[in-house]
Amino acid sequence: MKRLLNILRKDDSGHASIEFVIMFPLFFWIMVSSIDIGMITMRSAFLERALDLVVRDIRLSTGTAPDHDEIRRRICATNEVVKNCNENLMLEMQIVDMRSWSDLPHKTTCTNQAEESQPVTTFQNGMDNQLMVLRACAKITPIFGDKGIGPYLNKDSNGDVPIVALSAFVQEPR
Repeated sequence: MKRLLNILRKDDSGHASIEFVIMFPLFFWIMVSSIDIGMITMRSAFLERALDLVVRDIRLSTGTAPDHDEIRRRICATNEVVKNCNENLMLEMQIVDMRSWSDLPHKTTCTNQAEESQPVTTFQNGMDNQLMVLRACAKITPIFGDKGIGPYLNKDSNGDVPIVALSAFVQEPR
């Protein structure tokens, strides 16, 4: 028995594989999570940019007050990252009084592909010189689903994650 233990003590041929077995799942989890977070962040940035471009057009084109469908169509034409954008994008637009500020509700209304579609959320076109807050919400599917960071994300019953963009502007005089 003593001789067998001496032989095993001197043989170190399996050390690298033991370290690999212990460390590989951690590195794999970090890699998968960083890809998912990177894609979600990129899609969120593209939605934010599309919303800012559309709001800029609304601000600069005085005399017109586009409706819900027109704004959604413009955002979807600018943003090609959100799949099925016309069915997947929900908009909320609300007049905010600058003197007695009241935030939009903290709970953002988004679509859920597993449920029947919802009616239009709060959408008010403003009058001259009124402050408008526009919030867009779209659902995206994580690349790796329930792997990596997936179980820790706020998902709906279909497994989609909401991304939200918010912008404010003053309705210019017509």
